Amino acid sequence: MGRLTGGDPSLLRRINSAVVLHALRDAHTPSLTELVASTGLSRPTVEGVVEGLVASGLVVEAAHCPDETRKQGRPARRYRFHAESGHLLGIEIGVHQVHSVLTDLTGVTKCALGREVPEAADADERLAAIRTTVAELLRRAGVARSSLRAVGVGTPGIVEADGTIRLCTALPGWTGLPLGERLRRSFRCPVLVENDANVAAIAEHWKGVAEGSDDLVFVLAGLSPGAGSLIGGRLHRGFGGAAGEIGALHLLGHEATPELLLSTTGKPLDPLDENAVARVFRLAREGDPVARNAMDRFIRRLVHDVAALVLAIDPEIVVVGGWAAGLDGVLDPLRSQLTRYCLRPPKVALSALGSQAIATGALRLALDHVEEELFTVDSGAPAR
Repeated sequence: MGRLTGGDPSLLRRINSAVVLHALRDAHTPSLTELVASTGLSRPTVEGVVEGLVASGLVVEAAHCPDETRKQGRPARRYRFHAESGHLLGIEIGVHQVHSVLTDLTGVTKCALGREVPEAADADERLAAIRTTVAELLRRAGVARSSLRAVGVGTPGIVEADGTIRLCTALPGWTGLPLGERLRRSFRCPVLVENDANVAAIAEHWKGVAEGSDDLVFVLAGLSPGAGSLIGGRLHRGFGGAAGEIGALHLLGHEATPELLLSTTGKPLDPLDENAVARVFRLAREGDPVARNAMDRFIRRLVHDVAALVLAIDPEIVVVGGWAAGLDGVLDPLRSQLTRYCLRPPKVALSALGSQAIATGALRLALDHVEEELFTVDSGAPAR
């Protein structure tokens, strides 16, 4: 598209369309007269915009209330934003599963579906599992693939702007994978790929325990913890997308590796997986002193990692999620140690979204993209 100027008719149409769509989305089936009043546009302009939006499928005429018909004779025509005219998809790609959630254009959930994936699955197998899961999800929901307007994806690893995975130690064959490009072949709509801890932070800010807090840290606690941060309500990715990779702090001291931290034998824990770690935590809860010491070491490392990020960012709240969030007593040590190390200790809370945080945040990526496309025009030109 060529450069648009303030007097460009196509730009003015886009501005007017965005203004009317905003009003339709925020109001309950307004009439043309009500749209004129709420938008400040002329009636001929509103009529023309609504006609075009109806033709595009984004707006439909609302059904009349029988009482209104009886009391007023022929009622005014009313309209509503047609949220069902398109759909959004949020996808979580995890070590052991893929999970997807389907919504309409306002983010109302229609269907969700997950599928287990072997931890050792290579990139092609994992991508095939995603395609199969989405196909089944769309079938169950009775939704055509062509109606998808955007897809958001949350994945482990450092993610570049185009959706390429620069580095990932959690999934086999993931480093260097052009994930965004591969998925766009399947969906043929915008695909937005982001780090899993980053999208979880977005989710908690949207509809979780951090709702209303614009400065937050989400800690995805696990064998190698990661974190996502919002500063002033905006995701902080860093220059190359590697912000929040606090799991790499153990490289500063070999003794801090999780294999040794969680060992109950003095030798590195092998295999190092969630089942082995769950066994250590279970023994600790049952009173085994060696396992209790191992769990305490793990929590101290988590506190150390989180404190480093809190000192750098000074968030209002730290949200703890991931499978380690279920550890007995994880919040009290975090609170006490952050009070000890940080000049202004933040609030600390467990994730309100739990296992749904990553898919929910991925969906928010897709919703943000569509809202920007439909409701935002980057121009200072006035509407007419």
